Amino acid sequence: MHELIRANDPVLLSYAESLLKDAGIHCFIADQAMSILEGSLGMLQRRLLVDDEEADRARRILVDAGLGDELRAPK
Repeated sequence: MHELIRANDPVLLSYAESLLKDAGIHCFIADQAMSILEGSLGMLQRRLLVDDEEADRARRILVDAGLGDELRAPK
């Protein structure tokens, strides 16, 4: 899995997830349960993950949607 975004903003993550799912790209938001357990204090960030094979395509979709500044550096 390839990490695209790491954030505390649920609206940002939901928007990015929606864009990817609409494009047929399977994605997963990791650490969601841990974030809830810590009481939503914002200490634990959630991670938007996609399959390695879809990472470049997913990155292009998010950049085109104006989320380029939110993306993690490619590895």
